[in-house]
Amino acid sequence: MSEDHKHRARIFLHRGDLVQARTAWDAAVADDRATGSQQALSDSLGNLGNTCALMNDIPQAEQCYREVLQIQRTERNLTAVAHTLVNLGNLYIASDHPEKARPYYLEAMDLLRQLQDHRGLGILYNNLALQESRDGQWDQAVASFQQALDHHRTVGNEEGLAVTYSQLGKCYLDQEDLTRAERCLNNASEHYIKLGNEPAEAAVLRLLTTVYETRQDTVSARRCLARVVAIDDRYTLPERQADSVHLSRLSPSA
Repeated sequence: MSEDHKHRARIFLHRGDLVQARTAWDAAVADDRATGSQQALSDSLGNLGNTCALMNDIPQAEQCYREVLQIQRTERNLTAVAHTLVNLGNLYIASDHPEKARPYYLEAMDLLRQLQDHRGLGILYNNLALQESRDGQWDQAVASFQQALDHHRTVGNEEGLAVTYSQLGKCYLDQEDLTRAERCLNNASEHYIKLGNEPAEAAVLRLLTTVYETRQDTVSARRCLARVVAIDDRYTLPERQADSVHLSRLSPSA
């Protein structure tokens, strides 16, 4: 029965029906407790925690992750422990308690280094950098973003490189360092082009438009925004109207 519940939960998640997915994961957890399989219980609890986090039920998600962590520590599954610690850190960030997130991130970092898990380290450093930039700790944020890029390069994580270059570019833009912002955002755009992710490319080009407008380089700003509007039209993105109005203000006749 547990596998049936898990299958249903995944279908509901795919459909975006979080309420039904949560109900199915709850049933899977109950079945796994009855059978006594700690590994199966850990997996089901982790998925239930993820679903609760998506529903913004932070207390329930935290309870699930903590029980998962206890099982994983008992079984000495260091990789799983590290990823659950990251989940707990992310949860505290989402609940506006970043001061509670950092110890979990740092413990996870120690484990991921032991395991030489470069993919996990890239994601973790990126999470740390985002929090540091929110707190205005610019030098620390840039250093963490650079660490994330190094780990993404080690494993050839194109998506990680694209995301981190984009966020580092935004960090430089917030500091009004336009030269470095432009360089990072162009790198992000190139990686998203390789990935074929045009909506994400459009988000980066909006930031580049801001860079060029700040420099009063209207020609470059207009070129970026024209590409954005073309992507908006192709995917019917919610920013389409605002981007079109923005482009019209930049047109030579405006």
